[in-house]
Amino acid sequence: MTEPRTTRYGPRERILSVGEKRLSDAECLALILRTGRRGENAEQMAQRLLRHFGGLDALAAAEVREMSATPGLGPARAAAVAAAFGLARRLTETRYRPGVPVRDGRAVARMVHSAAFGARQEQFFALLLDSRHRVLGLRVISTGTLVGAPVHPREVFAAAIRDGAAAIVVAHNHPSGDPQPSDDDRAVTERLRAASELIGIRMLDHIVVGKDRFYSFADGQEHALEG
Repeated sequence: MTEPRTTRYGPRERILSVGEKRLSDAECLALILRTGRRGENAEQMAQRLLRHFGGLDALAAAEVREMSATPGLGPARAAAVAAAFGLARRLTETRYRPGVPVRDGRAVARMVHSAAFGARQEQFFALLLDSRHRVLGLRVISTGTLVGAPVHPREVFAAAIRDGAAAIVVAHNHPSGDPQPSDDDRAVTERLRAASELIGIRMLDHIVVGKDRFYSFADGQEHALEG
């Protein structure tokens, strides 16, 4: 008597039945990879990739050549993975397209979290706003190391003056994931506030973005990125 065939309930079937939000990182990645290799299906390969690179953030920050050197991946699939991350970044950039009003610090923190996704170094940003607090642009002022990004008020306000900003919000990421500001962060904030008063362009806040929380100098508190 012939045994009934068992249908494997894999990532493709799960996304069709429960949607993308219910899938794990490995399952989503497996759908991009499509196939595995001998002795390893696509989901197992995805799990191996995430372990090898140290998580989704690190994989998103990896170079295509670095990914393609991973056993079983190769240039074509590495390019597909990189393109998927690239599309995700471009989609999130629509949150800070010119003309979008900024209503609170959480909105800025989400913008910076998206812009710095996967970054291994600190990046210092200036969000330039018009008189009605609508976005003029998000500028990367400097990129530093794992523990700091050098910034001078001249660089921040030169961008604001050039683009005719009436106000700015400055922000930077902490690759460690902990948004608590350092002594250097506090000192930079004071220098920027002093320059802001002198130049006449309001600095509304300095935001430090961690993994899933952010710190706002405007109210001196940590907040959840989602909420």
